[in-house]
Amino acid sequence: MELKRRKTKKYTFKSLEVEELRKLGSLIVDQDKFYIKYGRLLYLLKTKMEEGIVSTLFHFYDSLYHCFTFPDYQLLPTLEEYSSIIGLPITGRVPFTGLEQDPNNCEIEKSTHLRKGEIKKNMVTKGGLPGLPAEFLIEKALTLSQERKEEDFEAVFALLVYGLFLFPNINNFVDMNAIKIFMKKNLVPTLLGETYYSIHLRNSYGKEMVTCCTPLLYKWYISHLPDTSEFWSQKEGLQWSHKIMTLTNTEIVGTNNHFYRMKTLDYCGDFPNLPLVGTKGAISYSPVLARHQFGFPIEKRPRRNLLEGFFLEERVKNKEFRVRIANA
Repeated sequence: MELKRRKTKKYTFKSLEVEELRKLGSLIVDQDKFYIKYGRLLYLLKTKMEEGIVSTLFHFYDSLYHCFTFPDYQLLPTLEEYSSIIGLPITGRVPFTGLEQDPNNCEIEKSTHLRKGEIKKNMVTKGGLPGLPAEFLIEKALTLSQERKEEDFEAVFALLVYGLFLFPNINNFVDMNAIKIFMKKNLVPTLLGETYYSIHLRNSYGKEMVTCCTPLLYKWYISHLPDTSEFWSQKEGLQWSHKIMTLTNTEIVGTNNHFYRMKTLDYCGDFPNLPLVGTKGAISYSPVLARHQFGFPIEKRPRRNLLEGFFLEERVKNKEFRVRIANA
């Protein structure tokens, strides 16, 4: 079958200043202990991406099936793979839905190790959302580090990473959505939802990509690429767009062996696939398309209802549908 010539788009990504976060991260005394509690946040902050790979990847996004469709194979990020990358489990807690009431100062104090008086004094509203200025949190983190209050410092630092890196909204501001996600302690579904939503919004509506997703998406995709110098030496000098176009299904690497021993998620509640909610809106993805990534053969065409997806934009205030997602 002759492939149609793909129309080229130019992708630009909003850049974040993460140097301050990296400096704070270097103050963590026991990084192994931090990893167990908060996952690979430091690992993601230090990510150095190959120029062009993420923007090239965007050209292959399939807005109908919410996956990446290449000439000879399909790939899509999954909850299980994101869990492996971020180093945190998918818990039984209900993830962020956007329906939550704002926590009170006592609840925020318990999760963030900040004092109620500090929270009350520094809580301001920007862009319609309450939150805490990054300047206050950075200063607080440095003070806690100097006082050798390691647990308190790590909590404030992790909150900063959530608000400025994982779920950025307004510059130098950790908004209430990021605080809620931090308190939920079930990060993976929200991160994956943010990734899918941002990609779909960027490709279908031309809006700017939410930055946090680019290092995660990059880490996810390169985990599926051949890891041999001999293979890549044959493609030396090619742009990433040409490298990706030359890959075949047999050359794509499956996920790690430990996925074969775990139960993967195929659907949720009354949804035939998996609904995901980010900070801006909601979207679904179909794990049935990723079966080969976990080592299972796709022996026949998936049933149509398993591929029926949805995309709920931020401006669409469909509370009933969000409640349905939360119940699922």
